[in-house]
Amino acid sequence: MNAEAPEHLTLSAYCPVFQGAVELIGRRWTGAIVRALLTGSNRFGEILARVPGLSDRLLSERLRELEGAGIVRRTVYPEVPVRIEYELTEKGLELETIVAIISDWADKWRAEPVNS
Repeated sequence: MNAEAPEHLTLSAYCPVFQGAVELIGRRWTGAIVRALLTGSNRFGEILARVPGLSDRLLSERLRELEGAGIVRRTVYPEVPVRIEYELTEKGLELETIVAIISDWADKWRAEPVNS
């Protein structure tokens, strides 16, 4: 049985824009970092503490990538000591719905056995 895609969802087999977006947000740890930012974590150490197994080197790398893509904004406060905070931009905040949908999907299917 082959169900038709909803009218608003006409897909081609390949879309380079879609592929680029999936590769950006699908990189290892990126989803967890975005999720941490969505929960209000905005300091480097807070994000690191909320994502078990994430190294500080990789967090730094992913934050730079997300900043370069316009998803995260980095703000430096010239205090002593210097305070740096990260926040999702408008573009990044739009990922909230996507993160919620993926979370729901993962919760629904996590108990299913994997068929080889």
